[in-house]
Amino acid sequence: MNAAIVTVGDELLVGDTENTNATWLCGRLDDRGVAVRRVTVVPDEVGEIARVVNEYHAEYDAVIVTGGLGPTHDDVTMEAVAAAFGREVVENEEAAAWLEERGYSAEDLAAETTHLPADCRPLPNDEGVAPGAVVESVYVLPGVPAEMEAMFERVESAFDGVPDHTVVVAVDEPESTLIDRFAGLRERFDVRVGSYPGESVRVKITAEDAAEAERAAAWLRDRAELVE
Repeated sequence: MNAAIVTVGDELLVGDTENTNATWLCGRLDDRGVAVRRVTVVPDEVGEIARVVNEYHAEYDAVIVTGGLGPTHDDVTMEAVAAAFGREVVENEEAAAWLEERGYSAEDLAAETTHLPADCRPLPNDEGVAPGAVVESVYVLPGVPAEMEAMFERVESAFDGVPDHTVVVAVDEPESTLIDRFAGLRERFDVRVGSYPGESVRVKITAEDAAEAERAAAWLRDRAELVE
């Protein structure tokens, strides 16, 4: 399963807020064997959000959109997702009923709070107020991390793939000297190789088959100076 993540917010683009939602989602999706192919940050603009959602919906199995939910002037994500599918934004009776059960009457909330894309599946917000939505294979979640995480857990089972197996080998050599051995790994084994230099070089070997990853790691250990 391939997925894309779209995080919405001017505050992300100017560096006022760290994009922890994308990092958290990537980790959870990777644990489930879902390949994240794109992580994109877009401004609070209907046209930009709609364009990216439309493109990614056509290209990937699922799209997760976070941020820009609610009734304020810059909360335009629902409108944008609706536009991407050629739908209207309408009052969602299921979302309104769920909020009423939690003690929020129509008089307590701005009208736009429960306005969602037509014919969507609303997602309750266990940690907040503004509901999320599922529109075909697009999942629209809040931007507040605690709200986003709780809502994702409601739909997590929809994201299913083949978990990879990863082995990390710490090598005590300059990264540039390992190029030939990286090539050898890729030629001999069905693995992906990542190289991350620091005080040592962390070589990340990833494969769908655990035994294949372990064989590749053993091959490298026999041919490299390892960190003691």
